[in-house]
Amino acid sequence: MESDPVNNTQLHYRRALVKLSGEALAGVNKIGIDPVVVNHIAGEVKEAYQLGAQITLVIGGGNIFRGVTGTELGIERSTGDYMGMLGTVINALAVQSVLENMSVPTRVMTAIEMRSVAEPYIRRRALRHLEKGRVVIFSAGTGNPFFTTDTAASLRAIETEAEVVLKATKVSGVYNSDPEKFADAKKIDSISYIDVIKRQLAIMDYAAISLCMENNLPLVVFNLFDSGSLKKILMGERVGTLIS
Repeated sequence: MESDPVNNTQLHYRRALVKLSGEALAGVNKIGIDPVVVNHIAGEVKEAYQLGAQITLVIGGGNIFRGVTGTELGIERSTGDYMGMLGTVINALAVQSVLENMSVPTRVMTAIEMRSVAEPYIRRRALRHLEKGRVVIFSAGTGNPFFTTDTAASLRAIETEAEVVLKATKVSGVYNSDPEKFADAKKIDSISYIDVIKRQLAIMDYAAISLCMENNLPLVVFNLFDSGSLKKILMGERVGTLIS
């Protein structure tokens, strides 16, 4: 049974798209799906849902298969990318199941039709799900090879009129150098899209960054594994790095 979210008029962002990497679901295993990690992610999404926010997600498939890696095995790039898209559907179904076990109504939509497991992506239907208070997970990327799930996230955010893209990572924002390698790395609180491109900061691929920039869609890079961080961003607190 679907429960109604709280209508919180104090939300800074009322509709947000959360982008997760497939590797994030694998946890320390780096492959497959870690149930502890998925439950944590679902718990964070549930908190956001209970605020009354309209949440969509795009999840990568790198924990299952990466199209680029497939070429090293002799798999043609387009075929490898389609295999990666199927991996994103596996991840989406896993997150959907955990969310619904937490009484959060969730729908999975796919860019490649597979009606026995998920709905085909139709923009107006996705908007209707959001209006009905359902979390929507977009899977299978854009449905086309040679495009990343980062690009799919930016595209779906624009199509569904999201107010922000929230890029979930394992670090607390964007740094001037890799914080895992350099102890003196400094966090950047805010930066423009142009500077991200000029400085070649590896946040999302450039097609995704360009889509956000052209459509004036802000992007927040944050650590989803800091409990409560998603909720804080939606309420307007400064968390992570704002790119606009």
